[in-house]
Amino acid sequence: MVHSIDSSSVQDYVKTIYGFTEWQETPITASQLATRMSVANSSVTGMVAKLVELGLARHEKYGPISLTPEGLALALAMVRRHRLIETFLVDQLGYSWDEVHDEAELLEHSVSDTFLERLDRKLGYPVRDPHGDPIPTPDGVVPRPDAVPLAFLDDGHRARVARISDDDPALLKFLTGHGVGLDTALLVSGRAPFGGLLAVAVGEGAHPTVLQLGEELVTALWMESLGTHEGCTLADHSAETTASPTAAAANDAPAVPSA
Repeated sequence: MVHSIDSSSVQDYVKTIYGFTEWQETPITASQLATRMSVANSSVTGMVAKLVELGLARHEKYGPISLTPEGLALALAMVRRHRLIETFLVDQLGYSWDEVHDEAELLEHSVSDTFLERLDRKLGYPVRDPHGDPIPTPDGVVPRPDAVPLAFLDDGHRARVARISDDDPALLKFLTGHGVGLDTALLVSGRAPFGGLLAVAVGEGAHPTVLQLGEELVTALWMESLGTHEGCTLADHSAETTASPTAAAANDAPAVPSA
């Protein structure tokens, strides 16, 4: 099969490679890519070789996979499409945030650039999708929020939800059922020792709901700090939350190509 940058398979692969390193720094391996794409390792081997041939990726045998500037530009174009469509589905068609990912996956390859530009204008040029992930601009700038993982916040720290991973729709439904969404204020109120549950108070009322969050939920939540407090340790993590190599390189990527 002949592939080009217009191939939906190529577009899906570069988008997945980008997404893996958008919120953390470790590059993706072939086996991790196979898991994310739900394909056999042999299929990934062939497609990665094609991405390298097209000048979209770098890969040494047994090593991790990274995007070239051209691959990054294509990935950002597809991420922009996906997140604008998700935003449209939630804001205009009444979808819930746990329903939109699969729909956007189907639609992102079929809409025209003209449709996408008009959709962006209709939505008021949003900078984030329903899960808080940044929507790249047409020229590939990523408006990354000033957010840190929930796990970085110590007891007594108050912050608002800036981003929630959309990897698991059931997790999103759980958070919705407990009143947690984008911009919800949370207060870290305690944590069990030895990697135990993290307790957070939801909202800012006199009698907030307290949730006990396990590792999966804690990992999924990124927070925007609402200030410091006595003994605050957030600054100790500042070096750990700099933009990932992929995100940092996004601002130096070539212009986003038409997909």
